[in-house]
Amino acid sequence: MTEQAVHTTARLYLCTDARSDRGDFADFVDAAFAGGVDIIQLRDKNLEAAEELELLEVLQSASQRHGRLWAVNDRADIASLSGAPVFHIGQKDIPLSSARKMLGKNTVIGLSTHSAEQVDAAILASPGRKGLDYFCVGPVWATPTKPGRAAVGLDLVKYAAEAIRRSDVGTVEGVLPWFAIGGIDLTNVEQVVAAGAERIVVVRAITDADDPAEAARLLLQALDAAGS
Repeated sequence: MTEQAVHTTARLYLCTDARSDRGDFADFVDAAFAGGVDIIQLRDKNLEAAEELELLEVLQSASQRHGRLWAVNDRADIASLSGAPVFHIGQKDIPLSSARKMLGKNTVIGLSTHSAEQVDAAILASPGRKGLDYFCVGPVWATPTKPGRAAVGLDLVKYAAEAIRRSDVGTVEGVLPWFAIGGIDLTNVEQVVAAGAERIVVVRAITDADDPAEAARLLLQALDAAGS
C-alpha cells in the first residue's frame, strides 16, 4: 500500500503504545499487519525521542514486509526524521499548515475531530496533498485511552457521513476518507457502520487480544458483514 492509496483501501487503523509492559512490540505489529490492519500508529506519550525513533524503525520494517502503512502521532519532528508516510495531529497539536510545510506534500496528514464544527473545518481543509488527507471522528464511546475526552456518540458519525455526501471536496485521488474512533470493537462495529462509517480506528480491540492477527481478521469480517 502506498501513501496515495490510503483513501481507497485503508479501512482498519490501529493505534498502539510501545507495549513496554509486554516487550513484544515487534511481534505484535507484525501479527496485526498479518491480520489485515492497514495502518499502525505508534502513540505513546511516555517515550523519549530516541526510543520512539528506534520503535518506528521496527514498525517501518514490518509495514514494508506486509505492504502497509505506519504513522507518527503529534510530533512533526519525529515524523520528519523517521520518514513516516502518515502523520496524525489533534486539535491542539501543531497546526495543519505548519505540519504540511515541515513534512511536504507527499506525507498523508490526518486530524482528530470531536464536534460538527471540527468536522466541517476538516472537510474544508482537505484539498489534496496541500491540505488534509483524512480525519477521525470520535471518541464514539468513552475510552480509557483518551481520559477526560467526552464521548461524541453515533450522532457525530452520522453527521460526518452526511457532511461528506453533501461536499464535493476530496483528495487528489478521490473522496476524502474519514474514520470513526473510540471504544469500537466487535460488539458495536455494526452500529458504527450503520451510522455511515466505512473505516474504523481501534486500540484495545486488538492491543488487548491474545491473538492480534485473529482480532484484526474478525474486525475486518465484521466491517464487511455490516456493510453488505
